[in-house]
Amino acid sequence: PRARILEMTERPALARALWWCSLVDEATLREWLVNIGARSAEQRVAHLLCELLLRLEAVGLTSNGSYDLPLTQVEIADTMGLSHIHVNRVLQRLRAEELITLKNGALVILDVPRLKAFSGFNPNYLHLAEHKGSKEPRR
Repeated sequence: PRARILEMTERPALARALWWCSLVDEATLREWLVNIGARSAEQRVAHLLCELLLRLEAVGLTSNGSYDLPLTQVEIADTMGLSHIHVNRVLQRLRAEELITLKNGALVILDVPRLKAFSGFNPNYLHLAEHKGSKEPRR
């Protein structure tokens, strides 16, 4: 293990990649602490939907603000620290506000900027722009 760690000094690209991963992990942890502690249930779920959109966009799995959402309401509830009944109500409200449609596991965000503003979503914590832009040759 120690030898492997020392190897990173000889491979700066690997060291940067691991550093980037730790940045994202810590920033995501901070964001989720805010999510659970300071946001309403509606904002929490909306924030999750925005985060999933951005992460899936980064790997080419979205189309015009839509993506497959194979999560059940129970799974979303567990993730958000809410009851599944409350998640059902939240999703109904987001639909009523014409922010999303969700049918047969397909989510469409009807107004991405509005959903981001509503949830307080700022994508900077994911560091995706920095990572996407770094196309350095492998060493």
